[in-house]
Amino acid sequence: MQQSSRNKTVRCPVCETPVMWSAGQRWKPFCSERCKLIDLGAWFDESNCIPGPSLTDSNPENT
Repeated sequence: MQQSSRNKTVRCPVCETPVMWSAGQRWKPFCSERCKLIDLGAWFDESNCIPGPSLTDSNPENT
């Protein structure tokens, strides 16, 4: 299937500003470096996480 030559618009995950999805958009899917760093900070402080069992609870090397 061939991609269309039109650029798509997505919403910034942080502030929901429309963002062109193109090679020239430096911060995609974010609208700016600020929004990118806000999202990264949420991962660092564990506000964002991927659900699943804790790896530290089931590590056989610690038993």
